[in-house]
Amino acid sequence: MAGSPRVGVLALQGDVREHAALLTRLGAQVELVRRPEELAAVNGLVIPGGESTVIDKLSRTFGMQEPIRDAIAAGLPVLGTCAGLIMLADTVVDAIEGQQSFGGLDAVVRRNAFGRQVESFEAQLDVAAFGAPPVSAAFIRGPVVESIGPRATPLAALPDGRVVAVEQGALLGLSFHPEISGETRFHERFLARVEGGHSVAAA
Repeated sequence: MAGSPRVGVLALQGDVREHAALLTRLGAQVELVRRPEELAAVNGLVIPGGESTVIDKLSRTFGMQEPIRDAIAAGLPVLGTCAGLIMLADTVVDAIEGQQSFGGLDAVVRRNAFGRQVESFEAQLDVAAFGAPPVSAAFIRGPVVESIGPRATPLAALPDGRVVAVEQGALLGLSFHPEISGETRFHERFLARVEGGHSVAAA
């Protein structure tokens, strides 16, 4: 494992295990991150799916909110899936009272845009950056990107045009769960940024 990228998975709540297992299979050294000193020891961070309200509250309880915001501002590569996308968004629509995000991603994101968990679904997404085959995406009470500012770029959209994957510099946000469907290309794109020392040139 010497020389492998050292990445963290924010382990406050959500599908931490699935991300850690996938990253390990891709050759990364994975650390579970709950405290600022653990964040300081990694070169990239995954914010998993789960409950964005809970992740928000626990990040403040554990003193993680400001360190993560600072790391994002400093260029740390971050992959956020589902609730992780909400946490990366500069603006969250339908947030509960007092809910906060880490921010950094120039986008407006709507929570629970696809309804309740029983209304979860899978879709095939064409991602020009990846080419064939299409991405098999699992949506579980997922958010949707309602609008994107000039600093961000859409990566994938549903057939109705709703954006479900967006990137901006070292940040990558997804409405869905590639770690559940077995899709590896988004995690590989994230790891390329980590290995590039926060550069997107190789991604």
